[in-house]
Amino acid sequence: MVELLQVGVITTPHGVRGEVKVFPTTDDPSRFKQLETVLLDTGKEKKELHLENVKFFKQFVIIKFKEFQTMNDVENLRRMPLLITRDQAVPCGENENFIADLIDLNVVTEDGEELGVLTDVLQTGANDVYIVRMKSGKELLIPAIRQCILDVDLEKKCMTVHLLEGLLDL
Repeated sequence: MVELLQVGVITTPHGVRGEVKVFPTTDDPSRFKQLETVLLDTGKEKKELHLENVKFFKQFVIIKFKEFQTMNDVENLRRMPLLITRDQAVPCGENENFIADLIDLNVVTEDGEELGVLTDVLQTGANDVYIVRMKSGKELLIPAIRQCILDVDLEKKCMTVHLLEGLLDL
């Protein structure tokens, strides 16, 4: 399982006091209010940052980190992900999983036929859609609904699905 989970990506500096505008990649952006620290992924290292202030503006989260005081301090942070450890994450409910844990699962039908590997998750609003790269190279889109997703076994890295009529015909 993935030990670090992405909760946002820094987009731009905000103002002149070292605040940054963050695009949240979490289901609940208000969770930033409960966080005391995050890890900044610079590409070379993961640097712990302490949240001093959090506010919200449209679809963005505005964060002031204790480590930065000016706009110049945060100018080079654009497009850098913010990560948390698994113990900082909001626990998943029943039949819920972190997207990061689903990526690379082997997908098989209820009859044991291997379909391929789950490569991505589309979040549509109504329900998620799992993108499965089939052995043929084609992509299969499977709605993440109870009728289709029968079992997810993270230890075995396997997802068992029921294909609704017509899904393979698309």
